[in-house]
Amino acid sequence: MKTLPGICTCLLAASAATSLCARAATPAPLFKTSFDCTIATAPVEKLICRDAQLARMDRELNRLYRLALTDERSVPRPEKVITDQKVWMLTRNHCFTEADPKVCAVGRYAERAHQLRQGSAIVRTKDPDRLTQGPLAIRCAGLNALIAATYFNAEPGVVYLRWANTSITLNQEPARTGLRYSGKDNSGYYSFSQTGDDVLFQKPGSGTLRCRMEPTG
Repeated sequence: MKTLPGICTCLLAASAATSLCARAATPAPLFKTSFDCTIATAPVEKLICRDAQLARMDRELNRLYRLALTDERSVPRPEKVITDQKVWMLTRNHCFTEADPKVCAVGRYAERAHQLRQGSAIVRTKDPDRLTQGPLAIRCAGLNALIAATYFNAEPGVVYLRWANTSITLNQEPARTGLRYSGKDNSGYYSFSQTGDDVLFQKPGSGTLRCRMEPTG
């Protein structure tokens, strides 16, 4: 016959196991997105619904897209923006085939935000929350082409950089002063540090480049 302490121990163990099972069965929270997460079927959409950073990027990109549709002077024109957005969604959803779907999706969102902001003055100026900024021009000593930089403040933030025929999306890191981003691709490691208008940029195969923001507007 079990003693009272033994019975209590069994009950506590069973209770703890039930609690652990309940927690394991509790699904991750769904974040607000531009689409209905309760009926999402694409694996990447399900990922976005459960990731705070991607959900925020999704809401902001949808805002940029809606603004671009109101701009008759956008490049490309609104009807082409619609077509491009559909193609972009297919490439975003295809990220589930990549080794790291989230890294792929973050890059897709950053690149599309850059395109929409670059093509429409309305998109660039109607920006009350400043979740995206740019494209800003950066000139580096030793680099023939200007770098176009678009920032996505998404907690953590990212910066999309494009120059010549090259582009990279870098992730924000903690910094004592200014902003710091880093990342890598098949070519190697990149870093981007900014304090005011001064920028230090390192790309694979080169030393640190000293750069400066160019005036815009």
